[in-house]
Amino acid sequence: MNKINQIKKFLTKEKCDGYIIPKNDEYFGENVADNKDRLKYISGFTGSSGLSLILKNKFYLFVDGRYTLQAKKETNKIFKICTIPKVNVSNVLKKFKDKITIGFDPRIFTTKTLKNISKNKKIYLKPINYNLVDLIWKNKFKNKISRFYVLDEKYHGESFLLKINKLNKYLKSNNIDYMSITATENIAWLLNIRGSDSSSSPLTNGKILFKKNGKIIFFTNLNKITTQLRKSFKKKILFIKEEYFINYLTKISKSNIQIDEKTCSFYYEMNIKASNKIIKSKDPIYLLKAIKNKTEINNTKIAHLYDGISITKFIFWLKDNYKNIKITELSAQNKLEYFKKLQKEYLYPSFKTISAFAENGAIVHYRSNKITNKKLRGNNFYLLDTGSHYLYGTTDMTRTVAIGRVSDLMKKMFTTVLKSHIAVSTYKLNINTTGHDIDKAARFSLIKIGENYSHGTGHGVGYFLNVHEGPQSLSPLNTHRILPGMVMSNEPGYYKENNFGIRIENLIYCEKINKKKFEFINLTVVPIDKDCIDVKLLNKKEISWINKYHLKIFYLLKPFMNNTEVKMLANACSAIS
Repeated sequence: MNKINQIKKFLTKEKCDGYIIPKNDEYFGENVADNKDRLKYISGFTGSSGLSLILKNKFYLFVDGRYTLQAKKETNKIFKICTIPKVNVSNVLKKFKDKITIGFDPRIFTTKTLKNISKNKKIYLKPINYNLVDLIWKNKFKNKISRFYVLDEKYHGESFLLKINKLNKYLKSNNIDYMSITATENIAWLLNIRGSDSSSSPLTNGKILFKKNGKIIFFTNLNKITTQLRKSFKKKILFIKEEYFINYLTKISKSNIQIDEKTCSFYYEMNIKASNKIIKSKDPIYLLKAIKNKTEINNTKIAHLYDGISITKFIFWLKDNYKNIKITELSAQNKLEYFKKLQKEYLYPSFKTISAFAENGAIVHYRSNKITNKKLRGNNFYLLDTGSHYLYGTTDMTRTVAIGRVSDLMKKMFTTVLKSHIAVSTYKLNINTTGHDIDKAARFSLIKIGENYSHGTGHGVGYFLNVHEGPQSLSPLNTHRILPGMVMSNEPGYYKENNFGIRIENLIYCEKINKKKFEFINLTVVPIDKDCIDVKLLNKKEISWINKYHLKIFYLLKPFMNNTEVKMLANACSAIS
């Protein structure tokens, strides 16, 4: 409460009625460094997405449905938890009779976000050119400086020169003089470089100005640029200190400048707008990056094989030992990491592992800690959501595993989620299929019995980059077409509060069959726990899908298993009928 009281003092000084604090930092990425996680510092909330509104007498935390339960547990009832889109900042503020002034840091908000907040004319948003949370956060630590590195061509399959040529054509055809590239994952993709500027993604923080003549200026921390990296670009890239970005922007005039509305801050946009014409649109790199080339798809299959070996061995160990030794959520998580590290090609997790038993599994983005850590005992579900980074690609997978004998209700709900999962995998794609279409089909089996889940059915996945990427996703509001080469997750679920959670997640990619027909191909190579299935609820096509999927897994994983594990694999992948 002391932190909030300090914020309130600054509100009085700035003549503001409130202050908004987002999860993101100035790079607008999903993963925020601990020393820039202002939302966590002020509220205690650790989720990857959210926004806080600090008023003089009331404090709100806005999260989506994935995080409602988690937020309630982490904020100790100081904050009123609001689930968006049902309740948003604008809804709360419109209740005030008089005009209200809300302060914000212009470097960490986009114009689009601010417009959504200030829909009501009574709301005045006041830019404050210093961050109120930073003023009270006295014991920040500094991150270590890690240097950027170049990916070998055998991993990316397309040189940065070819990528630059694609952008050049885009700029010329759209009469754009400059493109401002502010999404760090897009910078990494464009230049085929990676770094360590995020805890879970190999990002390279900075900003790029791309001129239509092909000139590229990369504004970043120069301590991260090695002599070898400079040489690899053969003077095609000019490296400049990131602090000078605003100086360059203010020197440009009478030009058409494209900005990325998702990651260009209000602060930068206002400075560009002063002397130039702004072209607002999504950075075209998002779509270019989303469509993986043949090298990336083939490498991604290798990454999933490595992951499948590790995770399957872990699940067999878990099934074989939970009755005899003490296994907790945290010790299981550590054991999984041990199995992953046996693969020499494994680098590090693509997100913080979700290791959740029983009622903790009902918290969609649960993270176990010393306080919540449960022992795996009794009869319930263990939910494991894990991902990995390899130079060969990025993985993301969820399995729900039976610990003990689960009830008929639990089997019914698991099987219903499995039917939803199969509905996505077997969806008949065509050139016009959108994420919305597939999401609707996925929810059919659950809605039929009066149930649903509060998250999207799937998200795009990067290639040794962010585990969440767009523009594609399988969700109610996504109308982007699903195109060949796109990789995404397939993860319907069911969550019974204070009881258990279920999610089944594979990564899939879209493959072109002919000009009008596409199909999904499974990438994930991990068995689905048959102890959770009520076969009577499946039709013949669904049973056939499971049997074919398991048969493929058996032959892929068998060479990497010891004698005991081969027997367990044969049992796990045996046909159901």
